[in-house]
Amino acid sequence: MKGYVALEDGTIFSGTSCGAEGESVGEVVFNTGLTGYQEVLTDPSYSSQIVTMTYPLIGNYGINPTDVESDKIQVSGFIVKEACKYPSNFTSTQTLPDYLKQSGIVCIEGIDTRALTRHLRVVGALKGIVATGDVDPKELVKKAAAWTGLVGVDIVANVTCAKPYYFEENPADATNCPYFVVAYDFGIKLNILRILKKLGCRILVVPASYPAEKVLELKSHGVFLSNGPGDPAAVTYAIENIKKLLGKTPLFGICLGQQLLSLALGGKTYKLKFGHRGLNHPVKNLATGSVEITTQNHGFCVDLDSLSSTSATITHMNLNDTTCEGIAVPELKAFSVQYHPEAAPGPHDSGYLFEQFISMMTKTK
Repeated sequence: MKGYVALEDGTIFSGTSCGAEGESVGEVVFNTGLTGYQEVLTDPSYSSQIVTMTYPLIGNYGINPTDVESDKIQVSGFIVKEACKYPSNFTSTQTLPDYLKQSGIVCIEGIDTRALTRHLRVVGALKGIVATGDVDPKELVKKAAAWTGLVGVDIVANVTCAKPYYFEENPADATNCPYFVVAYDFGIKLNILRILKKLGCRILVVPASYPAEKVLELKSHGVFLSNGPGDPAAVTYAIENIKKLLGKTPLFGICLGQQLLSLALGGKTYKLKFGHRGLNHPVKNLATGSVEITTQNHGFCVDLDSLSSTSATITHMNLNDTTCEGIAVPELKAFSVQYHPEAAPGPHDSGYLFEQFISMMTKTK
């Protein structure tokens, strides 16, 4: 079946449908990772986005039940050069096209993903639509342009949990875990929870709007601020809650968690031209001088200049564009990074940050 990718600026690509039939609107972005397509699809940070994979063959090792970062596919749509129909991997249980069809996700293959990526790098991330069947491409452009977009919209409300829950808790877990952590779910990835659990944390995951007063009543050893989608400035309730938690408990934030922490401290955020999404972004640790190769997925960033009037210290910097990749406020027992130290997929250079959180909780326990 015929498929189309139509952008708000009138650019149109035609290809073939390799997922569910229909149409879906979202912000069109690109990810440069060679692997990890299943983790990308299920990462809540991609909510309301149509992801283009720049690597030409996607799906070659199939789909399995364990390589997921949430309970469902989170992207609004998917674009690939070629979707592999005959995967080769002993863990594979189904093909990528079948997985997308089963989940109702529109995917277009056979377009020039290199040309699309170059266009997005020049123009910036654009509102777009993926559609299948007998449709008018010009009408698709109008629908894409009419979509609200991400700026000023609270996307976190679409992906957060409905009520608090303990992550894989059973009686043995509760007795064997020396640390109790409350994790705000702004779109949390499962591998973050897996790592914290492995390091001895009993984790209560709470909704994005869970009141800070209730969190403090729980008397946890620390609070985690998760990754998530969209414009951080629109998640006003989270910013207010973090303000109330600052200085009262150890805080560790990742990605959206960093942006929300910075806003709570009095900083500002802005939208990047085309964002950072991939598995090989170099980040410099300003304290040690070492360079970490990192996994990244964000379209918004902390304004470095705005931090000068806050108590935050810049700890990490992106070597590609010198954007802010980490901050710390030792006197308030808070720190965060913009990238993803939990990987899934990607390198593990930054895993020490979770141990840093454990160390902080140990000192204030």
